[in-house]
Amino acid sequence: MKKILLLMMLAACASLQAPAQKTGARSNGYPITQVPFTAVKMTPNTFWGNRIKAAREVTIPLAFSKCQSEGRYRNFEKAAYTLKHPGHAGLQTDEYDVPKFMGFSFDDTDVYKTIEGASYVLQTFPDKKLKAYIDSVLDIVAAAQEPDGYLYTARTINPAKPHQWSGSKRWETEDFLSHELYNLGHMVDAACAHYQATGSDKFLNIARRYADCVVREVGPNPGQACIVPGHQIAEMALARLYVLTGEKKYLDEAKFLLDYRGKTGRRDIYSQSDKPVVEQTEAWGHAVRAGYMYAGMADVAALTGDSAYIKAIDKICQNIISRKYYITGGVGARHEGEAFGADYELPNLTAYNETCAAISMVYLFHRMFLLHGEAQYIDCMERTLYNGVISGMSVDGGRFFYPNPLQADGKYMFNADNTNTRQPWFGCACCPSNLCRFIPSVPGYIYGVRDAKLYVNLFAANTATIQVGGKDVTLEQSTQYPWDGDITIRVAQSKAKEFCMMIRIPGWARGQVVPSDLYSFCDNVSAGYEVTINGKRVEGDLQNGYLPISRKWKKGDVVSIHFDMPVRTIKANQRVADDRGRVAIERGPLVYCAEFADNAQMNIFSFMLNKRSAFSVEDKPDVADGVKAITTSGQLMGYDADGRLTTRDARFTLIPYYAWNHRGAGQMEVWIANRMSGLGE
Repeated sequence: MKKILLLMMLAACASLQAPAQKTGARSNGYPITQVPFTAVKMTPNTFWGNRIKAAREVTIPLAFSKCQSEGRYRNFEKAAYTLKHPGHAGLQTDEYDVPKFMGFSFDDTDVYKTIEGASYVLQTFPDKKLKAYIDSVLDIVAAAQEPDGYLYTARTINPAKPHQWSGSKRWETEDFLSHELYNLGHMVDAACAHYQATGSDKFLNIARRYADCVVREVGPNPGQACIVPGHQIAEMALARLYVLTGEKKYLDEAKFLLDYRGKTGRRDIYSQSDKPVVEQTEAWGHAVRAGYMYAGMADVAALTGDSAYIKAIDKICQNIISRKYYITGGVGARHEGEAFGADYELPNLTAYNETCAAISMVYLFHRMFLLHGEAQYIDCMERTLYNGVISGMSVDGGRFFYPNPLQADGKYMFNADNTNTRQPWFGCACCPSNLCRFIPSVPGYIYGVRDAKLYVNLFAANTATIQVGGKDVTLEQSTQYPWDGDITIRVAQSKAKEFCMMIRIPGWARGQVVPSDLYSFCDNVSAGYEVTINGKRVEGDLQNGYLPISRKWKKGDVVSIHFDMPVRTIKANQRVADDRGRVAIERGPLVYCAEFADNAQMNIFSFMLNKRSAFSVEDKPDVADGVKAITTSGQLMGYDADGRLTTRDARFTLIPYYAWNHRGAGQMEVWIANRMSGLGE
């Protein structure tokens, strides 16, 4: 009975990512509270239901199998053996010579991230065998933990011959390459998710012991290592651990790791350590590190009330949205350093747009919404979700992209392993394992609550029981979004006497591509929306991009939402050199691209849209488990035998960007020429 009551309590509470409360737990500090993944059940056989199913049935089992075949579990077992048998003879053999068998000093995180994703899935799909398997893995992990809590197999396996990035002693190279704190961050995130989903503190206790070790050994005081993470993520993980446990030492440590950035031995743009975080005003350097750090700054700002942090991330976020943000919601223009480029540096063929960087933007944009309550941040989050994130994983859950370019010629090798097609895994497996943990967490991004306001942020079929003003409200959302713009929200139960339902009206439905002048619609198409309650149209002004519906709700009330979904054309700011003379094509939240498989015997780079293009939408069930394709007409440019320019009429087909490269490598393009200056050969 106690366990049942605990699980019921977990499902009703809130924290940074997927909340649970226990003795001493704290508010996440944000004005708006995220409705946890534990409260939202996605409907099967729907857009997001199918992606969670693919993660559950394919991606997570694949990741666990890779942890086995690629030696991730064996690393923990070797570390455990060394702890039990210090000085054993095996330390002198290649089997314990860490640089010879461990690819990266952060290989441990593949195990943590896979457990995190499996934990999110467990909450929706209880599975005794999976839970027991996770417990067996945690036994292996726990055995590798040193007596004082330190857990980093890259050193523990053989302290005399650790991984080449690890240094000769703890924390010595953390500013640069060891990833000791990066490992901690993913461990803590996974442990919190596991606790929230299962009620078991088995993993949480392991993570807390390592976090306690870090609190003791890393800091500004005499005898401590005054360093900051070479790869950020520990900051937001420690903030989450504070929210879960109520122990302020974890928040203090998170703030130290941010406050001292730009003040320790490493100072460069690549790692966002060229100056203190509160003095930074634009996004630079490694895009994943940056996104995680900005999200951590938002968490610490919310929990401490540090206004300097808020001002800094406001400026940084605006810099991203207005100058460094791809139409697909991706970030990180440069392969060199996997990094943000300069303002308006947004190349297409060589775009990096790492999948992990897109995930980090979801974290950032969602936190900006929790801070400010403005729909513009959810608009950006939605764009990144539907385009920049899910493009990184095939619809069956078994093949992946590391970068996500906006143009492909079938020759340029853009993946981390020098390939140009989706791969079943990577030696550096951060993107596949990150998708493992992220996709099943999507239910936690659909709703938010502030006092008596219930925010409907994303449109996805689900059933959710949400605490509004301390009272349970159960909603049933039905929709085929993003394929059409019709959504129904039925109040299945409401113990709250009165509350305000805040319906997000997406920027694309209000004539705004992004909340800046980086992109804008360039057609004369008019799109609208309509919201009704029990058949009666709702009128009123929008509040920060939301349509408020305040009333005394009763069981059976139905909110119906309709968004027009015409095909739209988009132009980029003229300062984006690669997109001049070109347009992107979008329908609803989905960005489209042209791919070789649908445009046979055609060089798609020689196609030019008609000035007044007409578009038709049709079902394509044979592509990526079914999509809605767009067809249009234009001119195909070429040369005759004498080298003179020729044109001929041509039909052109586009598919959602996330669905490209499911049929092999070849030409692909997001930005289509519509003027001679945009034509390529």
